[in-house]
Amino acid sequence: MVYIRLQGHNYEYDVGALVKTFYFNRDIKFISDKTLADSQGLLIENIVTNTMNGYKVITKIYNNQKEMSEFIIKDINSIKILDNNSDRKIKIAVKQSIYKAISKISEVNAPWGILTGIRPTKIVHDFLDSGYNSNDIYKILTEQYLLNEEKSSLILSIALKERKFLYPMDRDRFSMYISIPFCPTRCLYCSFPSNSLVQWGKLVDEYTDKLIFEIEQVGKTLANRRINSLYIGGGTPTAIPAENLDRILKSVYNIFDRDKIREVTVEAGRPDTVTEEMLEMLKENKVDRISINPQTMNEGTLDLIGRNHNPEDIIRAYKLANKIGFDSINMDIIIGLPNEKEEDVINTMEEIIKLSPNNLTVHTMAVKRASKLREKIDEYSLTQQRSLERMLDITKEYAKKMKMEPYYMYRQKQILGNFENVGYSTKGKECIYNMAIMEEKETIIAFGAGATSKIFYPNENRFQRVPNVKNLKVYLERVKEMIERKKNLLEIS
Repeated sequence: MVYIRLQGHNYEYDVGALVKTFYFNRDIKFISDKTLADSQGLLIENIVTNTMNGYKVITKIYNNQKEMSEFIIKDINSIKILDNNSDRKIKIAVKQSIYKAISKISEVNAPWGILTGIRPTKIVHDFLDSGYNSNDIYKILTEQYLLNEEKSSLILSIALKERKFLYPMDRDRFSMYISIPFCPTRCLYCSFPSNSLVQWGKLVDEYTDKLIFEIEQVGKTLANRRINSLYIGGGTPTAIPAENLDRILKSVYNIFDRDKIREVTVEAGRPDTVTEEMLEMLKENKVDRISINPQTMNEGTLDLIGRNHNPEDIIRAYKLANKIGFDSINMDIIIGLPNEKEEDVINTMEEIIKLSPNNLTVHTMAVKRASKLREKIDEYSLTQQRSLERMLDITKEYAKKMKMEPYYMYRQKQILGNFENVGYSTKGKECIYNMAIMEEKETIIAFGAGATSKIFYPNENRFQRVPNVKNLKVYLERVKEMIERKKNLLEIS
Protein backbone atom coordinates (compact mmCIF):
# COMPACT_ATOMS: atom_id res chain seq x y z
CA MET A 1 0.00 0.00 0.00
CA VAL A 2 1.16 3.55 -0.82
CA TYR A 3 -0.27 6.22 1.48
CA ILE A 4 -0.39 9.86 0.40
CA ARG A 5 -0.95 12.80 2.71
CA LEU A 6 -1.56 16.21 1.12
CA GLN A 7 -1.60 19.48 2.99
CA GLY A 8 -2.30 22.96 1.65
CA HIS A 9 -3.89 21.82 -1.63
CA ASN A 10 -6.39 19.34 -3.06
CA TYR A 11 -4.71 18.01 -6.20
CA GLU A 12 -5.54 14.40 -5.35
CA TYR A 13 -6.33 13.29 -8.91
CA ASP A 14 -3.10 14.69 -10.40
CA VAL A 15 -0.94 13.41 -7.58
CA GLY A 16 -2.55 9.96 -7.68
CA ALA A 17 -1.96 9.65 -11.44
CA LEU A 18 1.69 10.68 -11.04
CA VAL A 19 2.41 8.31 -8.14
CA LYS A 20 0.75 5.48 -10.10
CA THR A 21 3.39 5.80 -12.82
CA PHE A 22 6.04 4.75 -10.29
CA TYR A 23 3.93 2.27 -8.29
CA PHE A 24 1.85 0.65 -11.04
CA ASN A 25 0.71 -2.44 -9.14
CA ARG A 26 0.35 -0.89 -5.68
CA ASP A 27 -2.89 0.29 -4.11
CA ILE A 28 -2.94 4.01 -3.31
CA LYS A 29 -4.79 5.57 -0.38
CA PHE A 30 -5.06 9.24 0.55
CA ILE A 31 -5.04 9.94 4.28
CA SER A 32 -5.52 13.06 6.38
CA ASP A 33 -3.24 12.07 9.27
CA LYS A 34 0.15 10.34 9.41
CA THR A 35 -1.07 7.97 12.09
CA LEU A 36 -3.52 6.44 9.61
CA ALA A 37 -0.64 5.01 7.56
CA ASP A 38 0.37 1.40 8.08
CA SER A 39 3.81 1.25 9.69
CA GLN A 40 4.85 -1.25 6.99
CA GLY A 41 3.64 0.90 4.09
CA LEU A 42 5.14 3.70 2.02
CA LEU A 43 4.04 7.22 2.97
CA ILE A 44 4.35 10.20 0.62
CA GLU A 45 3.77 13.52 2.34
CA ASN A 46 3.37 16.68 0.26
CA ILE A 47 2.88 20.07 1.92
CA VAL A 48 2.30 23.50 0.35
CA THR A 49 2.86 26.54 2.61
CA ASN A 50 2.49 30.25 1.92
CA THR A 51 5.57 32.03 3.31
CA MET A 52 6.62 35.68 3.22
CA ASN A 53 8.69 34.86 0.12
CA GLY A 54 5.86 33.04 -1.67
CA TYR A 55 4.61 29.47 -1.90
CA LYS A 56 6.92 26.65 -0.79
CA VAL A 57 6.42 22.95 -1.61
CA ILE A 58 7.94 20.06 0.36
CA THR A 59 7.74 16.33 -0.36
CA LYS A 60 8.95 13.73 2.13
CA ILE A 61 8.82 9.96 1.65
CA TYR A 62 8.83 7.47 4.50
CA ASN A 63 9.22 3.70 4.36
CA ASN A 64 8.52 1.74 7.54
CA GLN A 65 8.24 5.16 9.25
CA LYS A 66 11.83 6.01 8.26
CA GLU A 67 12.44 9.06 6.06
CA MET A 68 13.84 7.89 2.74
CA SER A 69 13.72 10.96 0.50
CA GLU A 70 12.96 14.67 0.46
CA PHE A 71 12.64 17.36 -2.18
CA ILE A 72 11.85 21.05 -1.61
CA ILE A 73 10.82 23.80 -4.02
CA LYS A 74 11.47 27.00 -2.11
CA ASP A 75 9.57 29.38 -4.43
CA ILE A 76 6.99 28.49 -7.09
CA ASN A 77 8.03 31.56 -9.09
CA SER A 78 10.92 29.42 -10.31
CA ILE A 79 8.29 27.56 -12.39
CA LYS A 80 8.23 28.92 -15.96
CA ILE A 81 5.04 27.91 -17.79
CA LEU A 82 2.52 29.20 -20.32
CA ASP A 83 1.06 31.82 -17.99
CA ASN A 84 1.56 33.19 -14.48
CA ASN A 85 -1.53 31.54 -13.00
CA SER A 86 -0.51 30.79 -9.40
CA ASP A 87 -2.81 27.76 -9.05
CA ARG A 88 -1.24 26.15 -12.10
CA LYS A 89 2.24 26.93 -10.82
CA ILE A 90 1.42 25.37 -7.47
CA LYS A 91 0.11 22.23 -9.16
CA ILE A 92 3.26 21.89 -11.28
CA ALA A 93 5.48 22.54 -8.25
CA VAL A 94 3.60 19.85 -6.29
CA LYS A 95 4.11 17.34 -9.10
CA GLN A 96 7.78 18.32 -9.63
CA SER A 97 8.48 17.92 -5.94
CA ILE A 98 6.84 14.48 -5.75
CA TYR A 99 8.47 13.33 -8.99
CA LYS A 100 11.95 14.29 -7.87
CA ALA A 101 11.53 12.86 -4.39
CA ILE A 102 10.33 9.50 -5.73
CA SER A 103 13.01 9.45 -8.45
CA LYS A 104 15.69 9.49 -5.75
CA ILE A 105 14.58 6.11 -4.40
CA SER A 106 12.77 4.40 -7.29
CA GLU A 107 14.25 2.15 -9.96
CA VAL A 108 11.32 2.97 -12.24
CA ASN A 109 12.08 5.33 -15.11
CA ALA A 110 9.35 7.92 -15.80
CA PRO A 111 10.26 9.33 -19.23
CA TRP A 112 7.09 11.46 -19.46
CA GLY A 113 8.03 13.45 -16.38
CA ILE A 114 5.03 15.00 -14.64
CA LEU A 115 2.75 14.77 -17.69
CA THR A 116 0.07 12.24 -16.80
CA GLY A 117 -2.64 13.04 -19.37
CA ILE A 118 -3.32 10.79 -22.34
CA ARG A 119 -2.66 13.49 -24.97
CA PRO A 120 0.74 15.06 -24.22
CA THR A 121 0.91 16.72 -27.64
CA LYS A 122 -1.96 19.03 -26.63
CA ILE A 123 0.35 21.05 -24.42
CA VAL A 124 2.69 21.60 -27.39
CA HIS A 125 -0.20 22.88 -29.52
CA ASP A 126 -1.15 25.28 -26.69
CA PHE A 127 2.41 26.65 -26.63
CA LEU A 128 2.51 26.97 -30.43
CA ASP A 129 -0.87 28.75 -30.41
CA SER A 130 0.57 31.22 -27.89
CA GLY A 131 3.52 32.06 -30.14
CA TYR A 132 6.29 30.03 -28.50
CA ASN A 133 9.00 28.75 -30.82
CA SER A 134 10.23 25.14 -30.93
CA ASN A 135 13.38 25.78 -28.90
CA ASP A 136 11.46 27.46 -26.07
CA ILE A 137 8.87 24.66 -26.01
CA TYR A 138 11.55 21.98 -25.90
CA LYS A 139 13.21 23.76 -22.97
CA ILE A 140 9.91 24.03 -21.04
CA LEU A 141 9.11 20.36 -21.64
CA THR A 142 12.47 19.13 -20.36
CA GLU A 143 13.05 21.64 -17.53
CA GLN A 144 9.54 22.27 -16.19
CA TYR A 145 7.53 19.19 -17.16
CA LEU A 146 10.60 16.97 -16.70
CA LEU A 147 10.21 14.95 -19.91
CA ASN A 148 13.33 13.22 -21.11
CA GLU A 149 14.91 14.52 -24.32
CA GLU A 150 13.53 11.75 -26.53
CA LYS A 151 9.88 12.25 -25.45
CA SER A 152 10.20 16.05 -25.73
CA SER A 153 11.50 15.72 -29.29
CA LEU A 154 8.80 13.15 -30.14
CA ILE A 155 5.78 15.23 -29.14
CA LEU A 156 7.24 18.43 -30.57
CA SER A 157 7.87 16.84 -33.99
CA ILE A 158 4.42 15.18 -34.02
CA ALA A 159 2.61 18.41 -33.10
CA LEU A 160 4.40 20.32 -35.85
CA LYS A 161 3.41 17.65 -38.38
CA GLU A 162 -0.22 17.55 -37.18
CA ARG A 163 -0.73 21.28 -37.62
CA LYS A 164 -0.50 20.93 -41.40
CA PHE A 165 -3.64 18.76 -41.24
CA LEU A 166 -5.61 20.34 -38.36
CA TYR A 167 -5.07 24.08 -38.88
CA PRO A 168 -6.67 26.48 -39.48
CA MET A 169 -9.35 25.33 -37.04
CA ASP A 170 -12.90 25.51 -38.37
CA ARG A 171 -16.15 25.41 -36.39
CA ASP A 172 -18.07 24.02 -39.37
CA ARG A 173 -15.68 21.17 -40.15
CA PHE A 174 -16.22 17.78 -38.58
CA SER A 175 -15.19 14.14 -38.80
CA MET A 176 -17.46 11.15 -38.34
CA TYR A 177 -16.99 7.97 -36.31
CA ILE A 178 -19.23 4.91 -36.67
CA SER A 179 -19.10 2.12 -34.10
CA ILE A 180 -19.63 -1.51 -35.12
CA PRO A 181 -19.58 -3.21 -31.70
CA PHE A 182 -19.29 -6.83 -32.91
CA CYS A 183 -16.32 -9.21 -32.98
CA PRO A 184 -15.84 -12.90 -33.77
CA THR A 185 -14.51 -13.32 -30.19
CA ARG A 186 -13.37 -10.98 -27.40
CA CYS A 187 -9.59 -10.64 -27.04
CA LEU A 188 -7.95 -10.99 -23.64
CA TYR A 189 -6.82 -7.35 -23.43
CA CYS A 190 -9.89 -5.71 -25.02
CA SER A 191 -11.87 -3.00 -23.21
CA PHE A 192 -13.77 -1.64 -26.22
CA PRO A 193 -17.52 -2.06 -26.80
CA SER A 194 -17.44 -5.52 -28.34
CA ASN A 195 -20.10 -8.21 -28.56
CA SER A 196 -19.35 -11.75 -29.67
CA LEU A 197 -21.15 -12.69 -32.87
CA VAL A 198 -21.77 -16.15 -31.44
CA GLN A 199 -23.97 -14.63 -28.74
CA TRP A 200 -25.21 -11.42 -30.33
CA GLY A 201 -25.08 -12.04 -34.08
CA LYS A 202 -28.88 -12.20 -34.22
CA LEU A 203 -28.96 -8.45 -33.49
CA VAL A 204 -26.70 -7.37 -36.39
CA ASP A 205 -29.58 -6.57 -38.79
CA GLU A 206 -31.52 -4.62 -36.18
CA TYR A 207 -28.36 -2.77 -35.16
CA THR A 208 -27.69 -1.87 -38.80
CA ASP A 209 -31.22 -0.46 -39.17
CA LYS A 210 -31.03 1.60 -35.97
CA LEU A 211 -27.52 2.85 -36.77
CA ILE A 212 -28.57 4.03 -40.23
CA PHE A 213 -31.62 5.72 -38.68
CA GLU A 214 -29.31 7.59 -36.27
CA ILE A 215 -26.97 8.63 -39.10
CA GLU A 216 -29.85 9.88 -41.29
CA GLN A 217 -31.58 11.82 -38.53
CA VAL A 218 -28.47 13.57 -37.19
CA GLY A 219 -27.22 14.06 -40.76
CA LYS A 220 -30.05 16.54 -41.38
CA THR A 221 -28.59 18.79 -38.67
CA LEU A 222 -25.15 18.59 -40.31
CA ALA A 223 -26.29 19.74 -43.74
CA ASN A 224 -24.48 23.09 -43.52
CA ARG A 225 -21.24 21.65 -42.14
CA ARG A 226 -18.31 20.09 -43.99
CA ILE A 227 -17.25 16.49 -43.39
CA ASN A 228 -13.50 15.96 -43.26
CA SER A 229 -12.98 12.25 -42.59
CA LEU A 230 -14.99 9.10 -41.84
CA TYR A 231 -13.72 6.32 -39.58
CA ILE A 232 -15.58 3.04 -39.03
CA GLY A 233 -14.26 1.18 -35.99
CA GLY A 234 -15.40 -1.25 -33.34
CA GLY A 235 -15.32 -4.02 -32.39
CA THR A 236 -14.44 -5.31 -35.83
CA PRO A 237 -16.51 -3.70 -38.61
CA THR A 238 -15.64 -6.47 -41.07
CA ALA A 239 -17.06 -9.07 -38.68
CA ILE A 240 -20.60 -8.24 -39.82
CA PRO A 241 -21.87 -9.33 -43.27
CA ALA A 242 -20.58 -7.32 -46.23
CA GLU A 243 -24.13 -6.30 -47.21
CA ASN A 244 -24.69 -4.70 -43.79
CA LEU A 245 -21.47 -2.70 -43.94
CA ASP A 246 -22.28 -1.74 -47.53
CA ARG A 247 -25.66 -0.32 -46.41
CA ILE A 248 -23.97 1.69 -43.63
CA LEU A 249 -21.39 3.23 -46.00
CA LYS A 250 -24.05 4.10 -48.57
CA SER A 251 -26.20 5.74 -45.87
CA VAL A 252 -23.34 8.19 -45.23
CA TYR A 253 -22.79 8.83 -48.93
CA ASN A 254 -26.51 9.50 -49.43
CA ILE A 255 -26.13 12.47 -47.08
CA PHE A 256 -22.56 13.58 -47.78
CA ASP A 257 -20.88 13.61 -51.18
CA ARG A 258 -18.20 10.91 -51.05
CA ASP A 259 -15.88 12.99 -53.23
CA LYS A 260 -15.88 15.73 -50.57
CA ILE A 261 -14.71 13.38 -47.79
CA ARG A 262 -10.93 13.59 -47.62
CA GLU A 263 -10.45 10.13 -46.10
CA VAL A 264 -12.53 7.01 -45.37
CA THR A 265 -11.07 4.39 -43.04
CA VAL A 266 -12.54 1.00 -42.14
CA GLU A 267 -10.95 -1.22 -39.53
CA ALA A 268 -10.59 -4.76 -40.87
CA GLY A 269 -8.62 -5.56 -37.75
CA ARG A 270 -9.23 -9.30 -37.51
CA PRO A 271 -7.76 -11.10 -40.53
CA ASP A 272 -10.22 -13.94 -39.98
CA THR A 273 -12.96 -11.49 -41.10
CA VAL A 274 -11.16 -10.32 -44.26
CA THR A 275 -12.70 -11.96 -47.35
CA GLU A 276 -12.51 -11.13 -51.03
CA GLU A 277 -16.21 -10.22 -51.00
CA MET A 278 -15.68 -7.80 -48.10
CA LEU A 279 -12.63 -6.13 -49.64
CA GLU A 280 -14.29 -5.79 -53.06
CA MET A 281 -17.29 -4.10 -51.39
CA LEU A 282 -15.03 -1.66 -49.50
CA LYS A 283 -13.12 -0.84 -52.67
CA GLU A 284 -16.36 -0.21 -54.61
CA ASN A 285 -17.38 2.19 -51.84
CA LYS A 286 -14.13 4.15 -52.28
CA VAL A 287 -12.69 3.28 -48.87
CA ASP A 288 -9.17 4.79 -48.86
CA ARG A 289 -7.65 3.15 -45.85
CA ILE A 290 -8.04 -0.13 -43.96
CA SER A 291 -6.41 -1.69 -40.91
CA ILE A 292 -5.35 -5.34 -40.84
CA ASN A 293 -4.06 -5.85 -37.33
CA PRO A 294 -1.84 -8.77 -36.37
CA GLN A 295 -1.09 -7.46 -32.82
CA THR A 296 1.70 -10.07 -32.94
CA MET A 297 3.03 -12.53 -35.52
CA ASN A 298 3.71 -15.19 -32.89
CA GLU A 299 1.20 -18.02 -32.99
CA GLY A 300 1.47 -18.97 -29.30
CA THR A 301 0.60 -15.42 -28.24
CA LEU A 302 -2.30 -15.23 -30.69
CA ASP A 303 -3.76 -18.36 -29.10
CA LEU A 304 -3.24 -16.98 -25.60
CA ILE A 305 -4.97 -13.65 -26.26
CA GLY A 306 -7.91 -15.25 -28.09
CA ARG A 307 -7.39 -13.92 -31.60
CA ASN A 308 -8.60 -17.08 -33.40
CA HIS A 309 -6.20 -16.67 -36.32
CA ASN A 310 -2.58 -17.45 -37.13
CA PRO A 311 0.24 -15.45 -38.78
CA GLU A 312 -0.51 -17.06 -42.17
CA ASP A 313 -4.04 -15.60 -42.00
CA ILE A 314 -2.58 -12.14 -41.53
CA ILE A 315 -0.26 -12.54 -44.52
CA ARG A 316 -3.12 -13.90 -46.66
CA ALA A 317 -5.43 -11.00 -45.74
CA TYR A 318 -2.75 -8.38 -46.38
CA LYS A 319 -1.79 -9.79 -49.78
CA LEU A 320 -5.44 -10.03 -50.79
CA ALA A 321 -6.00 -6.36 -49.87
CA ASN A 322 -2.93 -5.41 -51.90
CA LYS A 323 -4.16 -7.40 -54.88
CA ILE A 324 -7.58 -5.72 -54.78
CA GLY A 325 -5.87 -2.33 -54.84
CA PHE A 326 -5.76 -0.86 -51.34
CA ASP A 327 -2.70 1.35 -51.20
CA SER A 328 -3.12 2.62 -47.64
CA ILE A 329 -3.02 -0.24 -45.14
CA ASN A 330 -2.34 0.09 -41.43
CA MET A 331 -1.11 -2.71 -39.19
CA ASP A 332 -1.46 -2.57 -35.39
CA ILE A 333 0.87 -4.37 -33.02
CA ILE A 334 0.93 -4.50 -29.22
CA ILE A 335 4.12 -4.37 -27.19
CA GLY A 336 4.06 -6.11 -23.80
CA LEU A 337 1.64 -8.90 -24.63
CA PRO A 338 1.66 -11.73 -22.06
CA ASN A 339 4.83 -13.86 -22.12
CA GLU A 340 6.39 -12.08 -25.12
CA LYS A 341 10.12 -11.30 -25.18
CA GLU A 342 12.32 -9.10 -27.36
CA GLU A 343 12.92 -11.90 -29.86
CA ASP A 344 9.15 -12.23 -30.31
CA VAL A 345 8.90 -8.53 -31.20
CA ILE A 346 11.78 -8.93 -33.67
CA ASN A 347 9.97 -11.86 -35.28
CA THR A 348 6.77 -9.79 -35.57
CA MET A 349 8.61 -6.86 -37.15
CA GLU A 350 10.54 -9.14 -39.54
CA GLU A 351 7.25 -10.52 -40.85
CA ILE A 352 5.67 -7.05 -41.12
CA ILE A 353 8.61 -5.54 -43.00
CA LYS A 354 8.20 -8.26 -45.66
CA LEU A 355 4.64 -7.02 -46.24
CA SER A 356 5.73 -3.35 -46.29
CA PRO A 357 2.61 -1.55 -45.02
CA ASN A 358 2.59 2.25 -45.16
CA ASN A 359 1.04 2.67 -41.68
CA LEU A 360 2.13 1.01 -38.44
CA THR A 361 0.51 1.66 -35.06
CA VAL A 362 2.54 0.50 -32.07
CA HIS A 363 0.49 0.11 -28.89
CA THR A 364 2.01 -0.47 -25.49
CA MET A 365 -0.08 -2.93 -23.48
CA ALA A 366 -2.57 -1.26 -21.15
CA VAL A 367 -4.28 -3.35 -18.47
CA LYS A 368 -7.80 -1.96 -18.69
CA ARG A 369 -10.41 -2.43 -15.98
CA ALA A 370 -12.96 -3.86 -18.44
CA SER A 371 -10.60 -6.41 -20.01
CA LYS A 372 -10.35 -10.12 -19.23
CA LEU A 373 -6.62 -9.58 -18.59
CA ARG A 374 -7.42 -7.41 -15.58
CA GLU A 375 -9.29 -10.29 -14.00
CA LYS A 376 -6.45 -12.77 -14.62
CA ILE A 377 -3.39 -10.54 -14.42
CA ASP A 378 -1.56 -12.77 -11.95
CA GLU A 379 -1.69 -15.69 -14.41
CA TYR A 380 0.39 -13.94 -17.04
CA SER A 381 3.93 -12.66 -17.30
CA LEU A 382 3.79 -8.94 -18.06
CA THR A 383 6.95 -7.39 -19.44
CA GLN A 384 9.15 -5.28 -17.18
CA GLN A 385 9.92 -1.65 -17.98
CA ARG A 386 13.48 -1.98 -19.32
CA SER A 387 12.48 -4.85 -21.57
CA LEU A 388 9.48 -2.87 -22.81
CA GLU A 389 11.74 0.04 -23.64
CA ARG A 390 14.02 -2.19 -25.71
CA MET A 391 10.98 -3.67 -27.49
CA LEU A 392 9.73 -0.18 -28.38
CA ASP A 393 13.21 0.70 -29.66
CA ILE A 394 13.02 -2.36 -31.94
CA THR A 395 9.74 -1.12 -33.44
CA LYS A 396 11.23 2.36 -33.99
CA GLU A 397 14.17 0.87 -35.86
CA TYR A 398 11.92 -1.19 -38.13
CA ALA A 399 9.58 1.77 -38.74
CA LYS A 400 12.60 3.77 -39.86
CA LYS A 401 13.65 0.92 -42.20
CA MET A 402 10.16 1.11 -43.75
CA LYS A 403 10.67 4.88 -44.24
CA MET A 404 7.97 5.72 -41.69
CA GLU A 405 7.87 8.65 -39.27
CA PRO A 406 5.69 9.17 -36.17
CA TYR A 407 2.66 11.34 -36.95
CA TYR A 408 0.36 10.91 -33.92
CA MET A 409 0.58 9.48 -30.43
CA TYR A 410 -1.37 9.07 -27.24
CA ARG A 411 -1.07 7.45 -23.86
CA GLN A 412 -3.50 5.38 -21.81
CA LYS A 413 -4.28 4.91 -18.17
CA GLN A 414 -2.74 1.72 -16.77
CA ILE A 415 -0.26 1.59 -19.66
CA LEU A 416 2.71 -0.67 -18.96
CA GLY A 417 6.04 0.98 -18.22
CA ASN A 418 4.63 4.52 -18.39
CA PHE A 419 5.15 4.49 -22.16
CA GLU A 420 2.94 5.45 -25.13
CA ASN A 421 1.19 4.41 -28.34
CA VAL A 422 2.65 5.80 -31.58
CA GLY A 423 1.30 5.86 -35.12
CA TYR A 424 3.93 5.76 -37.89
CA SER A 425 3.36 6.34 -41.58
CA THR A 426 5.15 6.91 -44.83
CA LYS A 427 4.89 10.44 -46.22
CA GLY A 428 1.39 11.28 -47.44
CA LYS A 429 -0.28 8.29 -45.76
CA GLU A 430 -1.02 9.89 -42.39
CA CYS A 431 -4.53 9.19 -41.04
CA ILE A 432 -6.41 12.47 -40.72
CA TYR A 433 -9.01 11.03 -38.33
CA ASN A 434 -6.38 9.73 -35.90
CA MET A 435 -4.89 13.21 -35.59
CA ALA A 436 -8.30 14.87 -35.24
CA ILE A 437 -9.55 12.55 -32.49
CA MET A 438 -6.32 12.71 -30.50
CA GLU A 439 -5.75 16.45 -30.57
CA GLU A 440 -9.41 17.42 -30.03
CA LYS A 441 -9.16 20.30 -32.49
CA GLU A 442 -12.14 19.25 -34.57
CA THR A 443 -15.73 18.18 -33.91
CA ILE A 444 -16.23 14.40 -34.02
CA ILE A 445 -19.81 13.22 -34.56
CA ALA A 446 -20.08 9.60 -33.44
CA PHE A 447 -22.77 7.02 -34.11
CA GLY A 448 -23.59 3.63 -32.64
CA ALA A 449 -23.28 1.84 -29.31
CA GLY A 450 -20.37 3.06 -27.18
CA ALA A 451 -19.52 5.95 -29.52
CA THR A 452 -18.80 9.39 -28.04
CA SER A 453 -19.26 12.62 -29.99
CA LYS A 454 -17.06 15.60 -29.18
CA ILE A 455 -18.38 19.03 -30.13
CA PHE A 456 -15.47 21.46 -30.55
CA TYR A 457 -15.67 25.18 -29.78
CA PRO A 458 -12.55 26.71 -31.41
CA ASN A 459 -13.01 30.21 -29.96
CA GLU A 460 -12.93 28.75 -26.44
CA ASN A 461 -10.51 25.89 -27.25
CA ARG A 462 -12.80 23.38 -25.54
CA PHE A 463 -15.06 20.52 -26.44
CA GLN A 464 -18.20 18.93 -25.04
CA ARG A 465 -18.65 15.17 -24.91
CA VAL A 466 -21.94 13.59 -25.99
CA PRO A 467 -21.74 9.85 -25.25
CA ASN A 468 -24.00 7.15 -26.65
CA VAL A 469 -24.86 4.29 -24.30
CA LYS A 470 -22.42 1.36 -24.44
CA ASN A 471 -24.81 -1.55 -23.96
CA LEU A 472 -25.95 -2.95 -27.31
CA LYS A 473 -29.52 -3.79 -26.29
CA VAL A 474 -29.97 -0.47 -24.48
CA TYR A 475 -28.74 1.39 -27.56
CA LEU A 476 -31.33 -0.38 -29.72
CA GLU A 477 -34.07 0.64 -27.28
CA ARG A 478 -32.90 4.26 -26.82
CA VAL A 479 -31.50 5.29 -30.21
CA LYS A 480 -34.00 8.17 -30.50
CA GLU A 481 -32.61 9.59 -27.27
CA MET A 482 -29.06 9.41 -28.71
CA ILE A 483 -30.28 11.31 -31.77
CA GLU A 484 -31.93 14.09 -29.76
CA ARG A 485 -28.84 14.56 -27.57
CA LYS A 486 -26.67 15.30 -30.58
CA LYS A 487 -29.22 17.34 -32.51
CA ASN A 488 -29.94 19.61 -29.54
CA LEU A 489 -26.27 20.36 -28.98
CA LEU A 490 -25.43 20.78 -32.68
CA GLU A 491 -28.28 23.24 -33.19
CA ILE A 492 -26.91 25.61 -30.54
CA SER A 493 -23.18 25.12 -31.16
